[in-house]
Amino acid sequence: MLRYRANLKGCSRQLRRDMTDAEQLLWSRLRRKQILGVQFYRQRPIGDYIVDFFAPKARLVVEVDGGQHFELENQRHDERRDLYLTGQGLDVMRFDNLQVLNEIDAVAEAIFQVVTKRLSD
Repeated sequence: MLRYRANLKGCSRQLRRDMTDAEQLLWSRLRRKQILGVQFYRQRPIGDYIVDFFAPKARLVVEVDGGQHFELENQRHDERRDLYLTGQGLDVMRFDNLQVLNEIDAVAEAIFQVVTKRLSD
């Protein structure tokens, strides 16, 4: 079981209430086990981080990045975060807001392909 800091629970609840348009659109494709019957959770604490979407069965994290993620300091933070998550045996997929909003079918297909691979490993 992946551990997390207990004080992140309230923050993750707030993030679930305040999802971006891109996160809401992707959630509409991930919720209710629509991809190969795999359960996804949104705004899930893992370690010191809160990930946008997490599928424990596939050991997959999906992140939807806004424009702030393209700033150098935030890129470094994302690299540290991804290293931690991959160190926990998780795959991390990143999409930017525009990809999700403009190419939702391609994003959903990419996630489907990774889930398929992770379940067969």
